[in-house]
Amino acid sequence: MSELLERIELEPDGGRHATGCVIWLHGLGADGHDFEAVVPMLDLQGQAAQPHALRFVFPNAPVRAVTINGGAEMRAWYDIDPRQGMLSGTGDIDASATQIEALIAHERARGIPSERIVLAGFSQGGVIAMHTALRHPEPLAGVMALSTYLHDHEHVAERLSFANVDLPILMCHGRFDPMIPITRAITARETLLALNYKVEWHEYEMGHQVCQTELDDISAWLRARFAG
Repeated sequence: MSELLERIELEPDGGRHATGCVIWLHGLGADGHDFEAVVPMLDLQGQAAQPHALRFVFPNAPVRAVTINGGAEMRAWYDIDPRQGMLSGTGDIDASATQIEALIAHERARGIPSERIVLAGFSQGGVIAMHTALRHPEPLAGVMALSTYLHDHEHVAERLSFANVDLPILMCHGRFDPMIPITRAITARETLLALNYKVEWHEYEMGHQVCQTELDDISAWLRARFAG
């Protein structure tokens, strides 16, 4: 297996031993630092009554040429080539999912059970997070899909893992997203609901971004995932 992706890791406050992990994937052209500053805003680490000793892992996507951006090289989980339509990037998406699965295995080797690992991703990162979680052979704590969509939604049932048939899913999207229209996220939501997944859905008066209300919803959802 190839080397693990470069990544930023934030350990729990106060030198506590991590009992859970969130692997959070950035969007196109960003890097692992993109959501690093969000962690303190979630206010998860200092709960006296219910401590959340979470490690946050922010991997860097590989640098690759992105066709839709004129072939410019940037950090991207997959290429987007408009000539290939909605299935553009399938091979890259599978390869990136394999790299995230290696990070999950790494966390398990460090003592975190798969049931205490959440995958999260924004935009391109959300595509990879959902693609990985739905096919992962071990149960996960959940997946956060932020301003994103489901790749090849018409055939998603063919790549599901029985281990994650009850996977909790959080989907958040801006009503005015110019990059990934909310209709694509709604299609993903309806596809997952038809497959009996538990989807918590939130939409906001915003574009392709995050907002404080969304962060509050993310915080509440993560507390529920790591309760007890």
